[in-house]
Amino acid sequence: MPRTGSAGRSAGVDPEQLWSQAERPRRGRPPAHSRAAITTAAIALADAEGLAAVTMRAVAARIGAGTMSLYSYVPTKETLLELMIDQVSGEHGLPAAPSGNWRADLRQFAQEQRTIMRRHPWLPGALSARQTLGPNALAALEYALAVLAPVGLEAPARLETFSLLTGFVASHVSYELAQERAVEAGGPASGELLDAQDRYLRSVATEGRYPHLAQALAVPGQDSAPQAVFDRLLDRMIDGLTAGV
Repeated sequence: MPRTGSAGRSAGVDPEQLWSQAERPRRGRPPAHSRAAITTAAIALADAEGLAAVTMRAVAARIGAGTMSLYSYVPTKETLLELMIDQVSGEHGLPAAPSGNWRADLRQFAQEQRTIMRRHPWLPGALSARQTLGPNALAALEYALAVLAPVGLEAPARLETFSLLTGFVASHVSYELAQERAVEAGGPASGELLDAQDRYLRSVATEGRYPHLAQALAVPGQDSAPQAVFDRLLDRMIDGLTAGV
């Protein structure tokens, strides 16, 4: 999932060194591990236990290596995070070229982003710490910019539009996952809490101090299934991003 921005951390990752230079060959025996295998192990660990569980020691244990030996493949944990983000960015099923129906293509792209982020729950939070764009992320970015080409936006505006769309998807998936975790943790009582919240809002809406809220709550409820909510918000997001073009 590409995102155009950096976290401004003190120890930065050099993109030229990371992406433009192949892994340096070693003299003597073939290497016991590869950067790709280490990245795959780190992703599996993050998927299972969360990003906080991804330490060099834990990843080394997963692949049966010594912790210090990992640093000869991946010099820092920041670098490992960049590799993880780019590897999962490669899960996009990008066609060779956009279909020409830019709304449908953009909607499909965002749906894939959501699917990938839900498959890797650590990803929405990790994107805010990204410092570089690797080859998979660049491929996804290039496709999205091509999708937006017929809209009539200037090239820099297309880049900003893409960033806003990705930010929306990441934020919404974070909300979805948080709600699901709350339900899982709360059991039956969590449903009762949601009902209580709804009763509270409807009660205060009748007091006359919140007429716009009362108006919104008076409308028959829309489909509240996560996919339906995402679809509605995504359509509004796309309309807003391209308004006035």
